[in-house]
Amino acid sequence: MNATLCHWRPGQDIWIYAYGSLIWRPEFEYLERRLATLRGHHRSLCLWSRVNRGTPEVPGLVFGLDRGGACRGMVFRISGDSVQDVFPPLWAREMSTGAYIPRWIHCDTPEGRVQALAFLMDRRNPGYAGDLQHEHMLAVVRRAHGTNGPCVEYVLETASALRAAGIRDMRLENFAQHLLQPH
Repeated sequence: MNATLCHWRPGQDIWIYAYGSLIWRPEFEYLERRLATLRGHHRSLCLWSRVNRGTPEVPGLVFGLDRGGACRGMVFRISGDSVQDVFPPLWAREMSTGAYIPRWIHCDTPEGRVQALAFLMDRRNPGYAGDLQHEHMLAVVRRAHGTNGPCVEYVLETASALRAAGIRDMRLENFAQHLLQPH
């Protein structure tokens, strides 16, 4: 965490890039929120969840930023005065399993380019689940349930939050529609 913040100057605002549950449940105060596009990565159900949305016996899947493509999400501007309060719980939430690589990236917003902290999927992590077939992913998401609730709820909440923010993710929309169909 300290290495990620090594270039931060006390009092300087920072931006956090959100692509999944941070959009609908940021759990921190922010000064501003903007639509943002990150190039070089895409939103993907590519991380096994063995606690929050699954168990070790019946793991679920959660979103990660996998390499390739582009991702429309949100950036949140955190006040420089609150960075030291916001960062530890955010870090604990995003880095608890070590599945992400924290990176300062550039993303485009309607108001201009910003540099934001993004948590990118580490494909070398044992939690990486990047090559699952569609039907297998549906089965995993339908059956998994963890400490934060059902995996289905997580996926549908994310899809709903993206729609509400004006973000079109056709792959996620298609997947959500399949989740809602009887199986």
